Amino acid sequence: MTLSRRGLLAAGLALPAVAHAQGTAQGGWAPDRPVSLIVPFAAGGPTDVIARLVAEGMGRDLGQAVVVENVTGAGGTIAAARVAQAKPDGTTLLFHHIGHASAATLYRKLPYDVLGSFAPLGLASDAAMTVVARPDFPAKDLAEVLAAMKRDGDRLTLAHSGLGAANHLCGMLLQHAAGTALTTVVFRGSAPAITELMAGRIDLFCDQATNTAPFLREGRIKGYAVTLRRRVAGLDLPTTEEAGAPTIEMSTWHGMYAPKATPPEARSRLSAALRSALTEERLTARLAELVTDPATPERATEAFHTRFLAEEVARWRPIIQAAGQYAD
Repeated sequence: MTLSRRGLLAAGLALPAVAHAQGTAQGGWAPDRPVSLIVPFAAGGPTDVIARLVAEGMGRDLGQAVVVENVTGAGGTIAAARVAQAKPDGTTLLFHHIGHASAATLYRKLPYDVLGSFAPLGLASDAAMTVVARPDFPAKDLAEVLAAMKRDGDRLTLAHSGLGAANHLCGMLLQHAAGTALTTVVFRGSAPAITELMAGRIDLFCDQATNTAPFLREGRIKGYAVTLRRRVAGLDLPTTEEAGAPTIEMSTWHGMYAPKATPPEARSRLSAALRSALTEERLTARLAELVTDPATPERATEAFHTRFLAEEVARWRPIIQAAGQYAD
């Protein structure tokens, strides 16, 4: 997608002051037109917010505008297919979360290969998941939550917002740890699920701290654990490992991808721009508000991201297969 200077300004996108020359000076390759950053989810959600912060910083570093485009549907696979099939010239990129890895198993037929059709450029962020419940759920800790799940099974309800959503995957881990299946209730996003949880019409939920933290702090829902190996600042919750359930560990991570055949010099330059964006104070401050961490410089590299994606695909395959939950 090529936009004129007038079109970019009309869209409210700031043009980098030094334009094409800065990117060329810093790394040899530079995009010769605005870069499209394809986001698989709607505007305003956590993925979109993080992508726009990253795009702004990358644009300054590259000397070329990075324009976010929301392409929704089918758990992110429509957006991923578009990028997989795009011209591999470094100007069409994908910004996706953990659902990119789980799609390799969740979807029986994909128009792309999760591991073979993309060049991972680096991870961008990590957010803890939280195990939460309706305000009057009787369990006093995570061990009692798991015991109640084993005892009551499908008499308990578990919310999620669609196949492949991070809360769907976390719910799978929770059920796997308890060795049972609950009655799942699907919502169009986290917000309505939390509303029903607060009202006591849903029993359990496992969602991003980004979404649950305000309600946990206000005492409007009940929290049991965070799913990282460390505690999360501002939330008085143990880790799942501290609570005796180390298998319930995951984060909602985001990463950036180019089409597989993108030249190495373009991939390297884009990856460097990503790392530069992740150090900007505006981004780190906003991520802190979202209870999300920027990826470390090591994790925001092509090599780490490539290994990590393969590990995540392998990790989720047996869990999804055991649950028997597939998308058409």
